[in-house]
Amino acid sequence: MPRLVDLSPEAFAAHLTSLGRRRASFVHDNGVVRSSHPELAEIANHLLGDTRDYHRHEGVFLEVGATTGALFGAFVHNTTRGQGQGGLRYWPYGDLAGFLSDGLRLSHGMTRKSALAGLWWGGGKGLIARHIDHPYHDIGFRERLYTEYAGFVASLRGCYITAEDAGTGPADMAVVARGTRFVTCTPPAVGGAGNPSPATAKGVVCAMEGALAHLGLGDLAGKKIVMQGTGNVGAAMIGELVQRGVGSILASELSPARREQLEKEFAGAPLTVVPAEPGDNRILAEPCDILAPNALGGILDPDTIPTIQARIVCGAANNQLLDDVRDGEALRARGIVYVPDFLCNRMGIVYCANEQYGKVPHDAAIERHYGRDWDNAVYVVTRRALELAERENITSAAAANRLADALATEPHPIWGHRARAIVAGLVADGWAD
Repeated sequence: MPRLVDLSPEAFAAHLTSLGRRRASFVHDNGVVRSSHPELAEIANHLLGDTRDYHRHEGVFLEVGATTGALFGAFVHNTTRGQGQGGLRYWPYGDLAGFLSDGLRLSHGMTRKSALAGLWWGGGKGLIARHIDHPYHDIGFRERLYTEYAGFVASLRGCYITAEDAGTGPADMAVVARGTRFVTCTPPAVGGAGNPSPATAKGVVCAMEGALAHLGLGDLAGKKIVMQGTGNVGAAMIGELVQRGVGSILASELSPARREQLEKEFAGAPLTVVPAEPGDNRILAEPCDILAPNALGGILDPDTIPTIQARIVCGAANNQLLDDVRDGEALRARGIVYVPDFLCNRMGIVYCANEQYGKVPHDAAIERHYGRDWDNAVYVVTRRALELAERENITSAAAANRLADALATEPHPIWGHRARAIVAGLVADGWAD
């Protein structure tokens, strides 16, 4: 039999149910990872041996949907500052190893993102493995899927708070909200903050302005921007950039319908949208002032970095560096200023961070992140991280990590470490059984 981590998510789900199980947990305990069942110790060892993506995560929780058979995951990294929070990604994965790696990296990034933003949240991430035979455009199927997922989140008692991410939309969050209170980014119709994409886009543009100011290159007016991906965040970025008078925007997009929509929406703007295919990274080699990777992560690697002809890399995608150390050094060696993604794309979580306290028009708690005066504003933190990197001759990723990791040690002023106690309670009560 192949290693469990080499199985596809659907094959692993089938294996788990064949053992008479629908749940599994992997919890960090005094330097080791303890699995809920001895038959799954191999996965615990895999996690502990993953020195790139595993960082003493407090808990990894898996469940197989009762009727859909889909594999659900909740990854809780560090909850010192509060409950683990991060969006739900509904995405296809080739094997369980890839599924685990994505959840680990993204939840770790959320710890840092929330800390740098000054939020009292910890790091978390939700995943649903999309099977090749899922009728994922079918409304009825999605309702079943997200209803099951809501039950999974509710069972975790609040150590993880879910939200919207790639493959998941506000309508899905409305379904989740019917089954659990541990959810944000719900639609305004049910009292939520709604789609965070415009806020995320504005934050990334503020970070671009901070990077330009750091280099003494003025503002965005007249600059050439190249973008990979024009999803909800990318499209909103185009609007922000056009408002700031950029010289031109060249963007790549997989969907013909999306390209047509953007060309109509921004008719008369200095925008060109070109076709792309999965795995096509040629757009990254286009000469420009700022390159914005807005698609999936791991895009900056030994193959793509040598081709980049931009002075600044600043985009909305999560985990853009395939390897933080190696690829961060490669960008620095080429004189390219890289704005770490968890620094600049924070506004999605900021937008919904106070959703439980009600919605305020033009909320000052949100608007201050776009300014130039507040200590935790996107522009201010971007400049601080880049100045630290320059002063200490380290990569911008290392500088941002240092700032974030220091903040992540500050316990929530009221509920510090509560989520760790929740995780311990889940284990003690036999959650996986």
